[in-house]
Amino acid sequence: MQNGYAVETRNLTKRFGHFTALDNLNLKIDTHAIYGLLGPNGAGKTTAIKLLCGLLKPTSGEAYVLGKKVPDRSLLPQIGYMPQETALYLDLTVHYNLSLYGELYGMSGKRIAEREKELLRFIALEKWRDAPVGNLSGGMKHRVSLACSMIHEPKLLFLDEPTVGVDPELRASFWEYFNGLKRAGVTIVLTTHYMDEAQHCDEIGLVRQGRLIAEGTPTDIIKRTRTTNLEDAFLALAGHQADA
Repeated sequence: MQNGYAVETRNLTKRFGHFTALDNLNLKIDTHAIYGLLGPNGAGKTTAIKLLCGLLKPTSGEAYVLGKKVPDRSLLPQIGYMPQETALYLDLTVHYNLSLYGELYGMSGKRIAEREKELLRFIALEKWRDAPVGNLSGGMKHRVSLACSMIHEPKLLFLDEPTVGVDPELRASFWEYFNGLKRAGVTIVLTTHYMDEAQHCDEIGLVRQGRLIAEGTPTDIIKRTRTTNLEDAFLALAGHQADA
């Protein structure tokens, strides 16, 4: 891997016309860690994830994932991506969506069935296995999308707002599962605008208006800003950036 990191970016920048969505992002994310990109809607988090997955081309700068410069098609079997928007076949059942994604990754029917059983239990949708995805609520669709991103047991997971629309009890179980994946050697890079969720991350990057304004462990960032929680820390850092 590039210097041993699961993800590394060097001055990664993306512009859409005159609008700069991401401005010189520099990240170094360790393997077997949970890294959170935090910030309000429109901060550039989703753009960063899409660049790292190879779905967007950078205006300038570079990104390396699992030691390879993005984009690289050979990375696809090793990474999982859950987009913020629903990327499912709405006319197909939950079962057939999971099966289709497994087949696209070249998995055997036996292994797909094993993973489906495990993932349906994880996302608490066992009884909706044979329901068309189009009939599910927004939160349920989000859960199916998460399961599809993990069906092939990737080494690196990119999750864009994975807990949006999920009730607090299920959200807690998601984090237990994510920590289990980390212990099993999976690296997770996720975005969220829920500041309280950052406490579950090994390291976080706070993003505002396309720029990384702080990075470190949640505890370190709170100490550095002399605040008592990450929401206040973000506000303090955003205010400092605005004054600069």
